Amino acid sequence: MENLDVMVLRTLRDWRLAGERAMLATVVRTWGSSPRPVGSIMALAEKGAVVGSVSGGCIEDDLIARYTRAHGAAQAMPEGTPAFVKYGITADEAHRFGLPCGGTLELLLEWDPDTASLQALVSQLEQGQLMQRTVRLADGSVSLAPAQSPAALVLNDRDLVNTFGPEYRMLLIGAGQITEYLATMARFSGFAVTVCDPRAEYRTASDLPGVTLSTEMPDDAVLAFRPDRRSCVVALTHDPKLDDLALLEALGTDAFYVGAIGSRRNAQARRERMIEHFEQTEQSLARLRGPIGIYIGSKTPPEIAVSVMAEILAVKNAVQLPPEIEVARAKSSLE
Repeated sequence: MENLDVMVLRTLRDWRLAGERAMLATVVRTWGSSPRPVGSIMALAEKGAVVGSVSGGCIEDDLIARYTRAHGAAQAMPEGTPAFVKYGITADEAHRFGLPCGGTLELLLEWDPDTASLQALVSQLEQGQLMQRTVRLADGSVSLAPAQSPAALVLNDRDLVNTFGPEYRMLLIGAGQITEYLATMARFSGFAVTVCDPRAEYRTASDLPGVTLSTEMPDDAVLAFRPDRRSCVVALTHDPKLDDLALLEALGTDAFYVGAIGSRRNAQARRERMIEHFEQTEQSLARLRGPIGIYIGSKTPPEIAVSVMAEILAVKNAVQLPPEIEVARAKSSLE
């Protein structure tokens, strides 16, 4: 699966290019608990198609019922300036729309977003550019600008500013059982996945739908992959000849996560090897994660993949792992 925001914006662009009326809904505020975070988007075509999500489904159903001809809407999809709408103000409404107790959210609805602007935005996202989209609330006009870093949605009296990024990417060094499970989880989490393994006998990942297979040497594959701040590199071969140079190349990039599977003993041996043979220091290796994975007592390949994916997502989402998890992981690592 690709990045959800890119998929929503691309689909909305295609509807508008086909001459269809459509709207873009953005979660701009939440109070209490809410099913989807601020910045989440969905697109709705007047003919009834929907892509993306702003809730668990009930709010989408209400928007479909209000504004699509396919569901007998009492009025046509409006025109004009963007409109705000709130859901879950009362306990009854929160219950009706499937919001958690005390949950309220507010949406901004944009009618018939400008086609040229959508084309330009999707084009930049597909080229890997992080983009800032600003909507002027007074008239719905849109401006685009490159963004230097991911940012939270900003809403003021004049504008709505939302930052969209290209899809996250994952490079897995080494094919095998854990790779298969980890690649599948990453795909469902919105990552574009590349698996690199020059060993023909290990290339089972070629059967995974949507996964790119590279047969280059891993360090060359890292160079070709060009990791950025929305990329992660994970070494899974246990073979220093394949892992070490690839990890060193990855550490020289902006990848948000660089790690290698293995026991605590193997991780320490890897660091000593890199310091001795590749002129590294503890400081230059500070970003190298290993042993990788959150401690969940995992022993089987799918459970190990779950623990690794959980850690990658925690780092991606800037979640500080509780100290007790780190301690448990260190104690439980194979000696």
